[in-house]
Amino acid sequence: MVDRVAQTVAVLVLEPELEKVFHEDSHGYRPGRSPVHAVAACRKRCWEKDWIVDLDVKAFFDTVSWDLTLKAVARHTDLKWVLLYVERWLKASMRMPDGTVTVRTQGTPQGGPISPLLANLFLHYGFDRWISREYPGVRFERFADDVVIHCVTERQAREVWDAIGRRFADIGLTLHPEKTKIVYCKDGRRRRDYPAVSFTFCGYAFRPRKSFNKAEGRAFTRFLPAVDPDKLAGMSRKVASWKIHRRTTLTLNDLARGMNPALRGWLNYFTVFYPSMVIPLCWRVDRHLMHWARRKYKRLERGDRRAREWLLGVRERAPRLFAHWALRYATW
Repeated sequence: MVDRVAQTVAVLVLEPELEKVFHEDSHGYRPGRSPVHAVAACRKRCWEKDWIVDLDVKAFFDTVSWDLTLKAVARHTDLKWVLLYVERWLKASMRMPDGTVTVRTQGTPQGGPISPLLANLFLHYGFDRWISREYPGVRFERFADDVVIHCVTERQAREVWDAIGRRFADIGLTLHPEKTKIVYCKDGRRRRDYPAVSFTFCGYAFRPRKSFNKAEGRAFTRFLPAVDPDKLAGMSRKVASWKIHRRTTLTLNDLARGMNPALRGWLNYFTVFYPSMVIPLCWRVDRHLMHWARRKYKRLERGDRRAREWLLGVRERAPRLFAHWALRYATW
């Protein structure tokens, strides 16, 4: 707890100075920025450029160089206590779950308040400033170590990939050989065959999707983000883990109070782009509520029809009782 307080103080000292120099396309863990901003910028640039390089840094937080990080911190403060404590936090040993203590030689203290700031500072010099200098016409979005780079041609994408691989090797990082890839932003007008036409960024899966032009009354294909299927499956598993059907001593209001914070958080984020893709999650939550109702009320035991009609009646009387009802039925 003492370390967390001290790290927060160090962040409050360093962050105002670092915000003055951080790149505009660095979105992760910065005041006034969010993953939504990164996804929105990425969507717009995918429409403008045909190719992207989807970068994945192998074990980034575990391989950050201490010497380079401390050198970067020293460029932005001359406060000796900040430099002293940052060095101590970086080099602190790690206690494992079994109680053993492991001596570390690199990496940032994950979970600490200062870790995201140090990671951003490291990549500011290790990547952001470097690519802006070496490839000034290439735009990118970076959220912590998750990076998407936009290119005009496949040849340019391969050149940039190779150059980044060499750059990262120089600063002690490694690109994941299987997860780093070049993607073609295929849509209705870009119809070239290419093995990779999708990627995931900040929990959103980008790929060709159906869209509709209301003014012209026609459907077409566009390269768009929507909730990643793995994220959707993870949310569904989380809902199942609540075991709602066993909580028959609770009222609907009790269930709503317990479930709504998580549901509202998920849906507020994943309905910003292509919201219809989260409808299956809403259906699954409703099925869990129907299961709960069948176990709680004797008259609803026989089949889904009565439980479904009961839930429909509840929703008509209180359409905003559950967060997914408000978003699914009142807004869309």
